[in-house]
Amino acid sequence: MSEAIPGMPPAPPAARPRPAAVVMLYRRVGSGVEVFWVKREKALSFAGGFYAFPGGKVDKADAAVPVRGASGEQAAARVAAARELFEETGVLVAEGAEAVTAERSRVLRQELLSGQRPWGEMVAAEGWALQAEDFVPAGRWITPPFMPVRFDAHFFAVEMPPHAQAELWPGEFSEAAWVAPAEALARWERGTALLHTPNLHALKVLHQEGISQEAFARLVSPPHCVDFITQRLEFQQGVRVVALETLTLPPATHTNTYVLGNGELLIVDPGAGDAREYEKLLDLIALLKEEGMRPVAVFLTHHHGDHIAGARAVKERLGIPLWCHARTADRLEAAADRLLEDGEVLELAGSPPQRWHVLHTPGHARGHLTLVDELSRAAVVGDMVAGMSTIVIDPPEGNMRDYLAQLARLRDWPVTTLYPAHGVPIPDGPGKLQEYLHHRALREARILEAVPVSGASLSQVVKDAYSDTPVFLHPVAERSALATLEKLLEEGRVRMEAGHYFRR
Repeated sequence: MSEAIPGMPPAPPAARPRPAAVVMLYRRVGSGVEVFWVKREKALSFAGGFYAFPGGKVDKADAAVPVRGASGEQAAARVAAARELFEETGVLVAEGAEAVTAERSRVLRQELLSGQRPWGEMVAAEGWALQAEDFVPAGRWITPPFMPVRFDAHFFAVEMPPHAQAELWPGEFSEAAWVAPAEALARWERGTALLHTPNLHALKVLHQEGISQEAFARLVSPPHCVDFITQRLEFQQGVRVVALETLTLPPATHTNTYVLGNGELLIVDPGAGDAREYEKLLDLIALLKEEGMRPVAVFLTHHHGDHIAGARAVKERLGIPLWCHARTADRLEAAADRLLEDGEVLELAGSPPQRWHVLHTPGHARGHLTLVDELSRAAVVGDMVAGMSTIVIDPPEGNMRDYLAQLARLRDWPVTTLYPAHGVPIPDGPGKLQEYLHHRALREARILEAVPVSGASLSQVVKDAYSDTPVFLHPVAERSALATLEKLLEEGRVRMEAGHYFRR
């Protein structure tokens, strides 16, 4: 991604949330409780690589399945919850389920997954009855507008039936297990289990309250929510994101501002110049200050407008210094207070403390910096990668050779989760970095192939090398193509004469 380029079409509107249902399946263990959680396959478009609870979207046909004690939207959500729970775990929650043998249950589950028998037809034919009381309301959550895939999800707490057994089958999940809430939260704190806010909230409540009426009351009334949309995202402890609407390059509409730390706070890339937007960030900082934390600096990954537009206002409002690389400071209107170099370590006091390694990662911008957490190896990567689309390398500021070298450097560090400036976190950091390197290698091969011995202009090269890209994106593609051609020129594989490129 990059800052906005004149002539680009407007970004698409926010995705419409799709109705969904989620099951917090639990079982009592002594005086405590365990929940059944799953790790979603990293390739999934929504929450890939995150830990979650079983669930999925509500189908139109779910509305036709009767539920004792519920009607309308609440009934359809429970039907979907029962269906998804059976599909994804093999756990059947219905009157009559206790009579179904384990072998018969597996046959029915396979028929449902294959589409051989619709859920409503199966429920009726097997003589089961779905009951509202088996699915206790545990909250409603709507995915924030900046995310490309959104759901309006009803959560339900469901006690594991004594006759059932949860089984992981290959498909949407790479892991599934019973876990005590304390252990799940410990993994979130270490950064080894990423959690979206609804699941994090549920685990915190169960850890503190166990299974009780107090717990159910807290589950349906989460803090920091407006119209069922959370205002606080913390995918791993001490890494908070506030997505601010900025003038960036579509399909992105927002730039992620990160608030790092568990005591002292580092504010990364406040990119929104509109006061209505950066006030969202300041509101979060105010809440964190009430919890005993304090901001110590604004940190800039690089100088592009969609990363710095609110930096001066945030710095002045909070009375804190601004830190960046010297090549970023050269391009700022306001003076930087500290110039950072490759190899420095930023220590943030807190419980627990954090140590962020500063890496100079030029390529997208000459002063680009990346932060890597010493313990979890999570990386705040600015515009090195994006959670959507690819990164524009725009000469003379952008340099393809440097960019590729830094992608490889991050891959080999190795980093774990990538926190990009645009889009959602990327749990498989090395995999994504290798994917980018592979993509650039394939694109370089196409660009070289598009350069004839007889010569071609830049626009002609782009027309051939980017024939798989919509024409309205060719002005953007032209900038990265130029960066690749400059690399090929340096390597002696092409030559340029009178504005045309010739293959050697």
